[in-house]
Amino acid sequence: MFGLLLTTIVLVAATVAIHAYGTVYWIRYLTGRYANIDGDFTRDNALPALIWTAVVLLMLHLIEVVVWALAYLLVLPGDQLASFEKAIYFSIVTFTTVGYGDITLIDHEWRLLSGIEGLNGILLVGWTTALLFAVFQRCWKGLAHGHRGQ
Repeated sequence: MFGLLLTTIVLVAATVAIHAYGTVYWIRYLTGRYANIDGDFTRDNALPALIWTAVVLLMLHLIEVVVWALAYLLVLPGDQLASFEKAIYFSIVTFTTVGYGDITLIDHEWRLLSGIEGLNGILLVGWTTALLFAVFQRCWKGLAHGHRGQ
């Protein structure tokens, strides 16, 4: 049980750190590249800002899923997830809380890890949703100012 707790803490901390550093870097780049002096996105920059934000956030999630998949391969006893492809698939299904159930973990202790991954995924997807909405608000504000001729 100690191994499960330690693994959980390391994985959650690692994925939150990936998301934190990734989003902070992206916000700095995004505002420097696409925002006007007020921090809003102009008509010409709104769509690229939204598209690239969605792509970058999706890439962060894919990196986080790979981290979980590698952990499953390292800590699970036997060949429950016999290949990297199966581990990635299981991790995506778990991280996104889709939970098809076509692959399940047998070991009772380590099975709890997949539930924690689902909670971690919910947290990080919520973070992504909030950031994407914030970018959309800046686009909307910039478009509204541009429409009024300001």
